[in-house]
Amino acid sequence: MNTLLKLVVQRVALGILLLFAASILIFVGTNILPGDVAQAVLGQSATPQALANLRAELGLDQPAYIRYFEWLAGVLHGDLGKSLTNGQDIAAAIGQRLSNTLFLAAVSAIIAVPLAITLGLIAVRYRDRWPDKVISAVTLASVSVPEFLLGYILMYFLAVQFHIAPSVSTIYPGMSFWAKLHAITLPVIVLVLVVQGQMMRMTRAAVLNLMQSAYIETAELKGLRPFLIIARHAFPNAISPVINVVMINLAYLVVGIVVTEVVFVYPGMGQYLVDHVSKRDVPVVQACGLIFAAVYIGLNMLADVISILANPRLRHPK
Repeated sequence: MNTLLKLVVQRVALGILLLFAASILIFVGTNILPGDVAQAVLGQSATPQALANLRAELGLDQPAYIRYFEWLAGVLHGDLGKSLTNGQDIAAAIGQRLSNTLFLAAVSAIIAVPLAITLGLIAVRYRDRWPDKVISAVTLASVSVPEFLLGYILMYFLAVQFHIAPSVSTIYPGMSFWAKLHAITLPVIVLVLVVQGQMMRMTRAAVLNLMQSAYIETAELKGLRPFLIIARHAFPNAISPVINVVMINLAYLVVGIVVTEVVFVYPGMGQYLVDHVSKRDVPVVQACGLIFAAVYIGLNMLADVISILANPRLRHPK
């Protein structure tokens, strides 16, 4: 097995191990919460016999390690269990919610990633001049404002004052693609402003780190245009750290989207999780936590693999 393939296999194996560890933490974390799940489901007027019967039905009378392995076996077979509050199959209920979250994250990523990289390259081209200072100031301000505050500010101006976009981002099956885009205008703007700052700054830093290299000076002596040198010669060699920060922010668009979905009442995974946390619906919380962990670990693992494949010293070890 060559060095490149060995590193890729190691990263994939490490990702699977991390996901297994995350499943243990999620299960333990939801089971050590104060309170009684059976009591929360049946209410304060439930009789001791009814509570005992529900605990037996939910398997709460079994040891924790047995319940964990039964839950893990169900997850591996695609069975996430049933909701305690309404008895619905969690996998079926999450399907539509997850697709809504991925749609919002995908639209935000399609805008944020090219915008951040382009702004980073422009900042390098005009280093220490007014375009660089303006871009750095705006991106720093956008990542410094909390998401919920940014959401309410946009909601006030763009929804209430100027009626450009709806304040409540409701989408449903059968809705046209353009109607969905109009509905998610405000949460997309919030997410783009939040994530593009880090990607822009990393692009700028990674490219600036290479601008004093000998091959860059050679390209300058050939008379190539400055922006062409940055985009065609410096940026491809700075791609590894940029990929890492892009993947981390893509993971955030899926995992850290909870606040934005709650602010705009968007029917995604974040809103679904918050609704069932308040009802102490443990199986739903476990399923959502595991899906979020899988997305985050998977995207970080993909970033590691792409960084390895993009490294010419690993592709050509000799």
